[in-house]
Amino acid sequence: MLDVITSAGSWIVMQIAELQPIALPFAPLATPSDGTEERSRGFEAIVESEKLRFSAHAQARLSSRGVSLTSEDITRLESAIAKAERKGVRDAFVMLRDMVFIISVKNRTVITALKADQAQENVFTNIDAAVLI
Repeated sequence: MLDVITSAGSWIVMQIAELQPIALPFAPLATPSDGTEERSRGFEAIVESEKLRFSAHAQARLSSRGVSLTSEDITRLESAIAKAERKGVRDAFVMLRDMVFIISVKNRTVITALKADQAQENVFTNIDAAVLI
């Protein structure tokens, strides 16, 4: 039972049937055609591309040579990449404390890493800049 007051102020008593759930077919929402999804994926790709990555080779070298990096080291490497990028550098030799990194600036990827005292001939090729941090 449901009591309702009408606009005239009188009470009306109404009986409402019990509601039963019904099954409706599922229809997925259409994706927006305004390009929102492409833009958000594009933004995610830009954010992802801003992160410093390590090639499989660099990861193996870090591990085998006993090089460990702190979050501060990563931040400093990212800062070095930003500086090199502003100067138009493609591949950089980056020296951080007693560690050497060869980094593809364009790809934001560490290509190889070693401790400075492990450099065999102290000659590094295929780089166009050095960043000392």
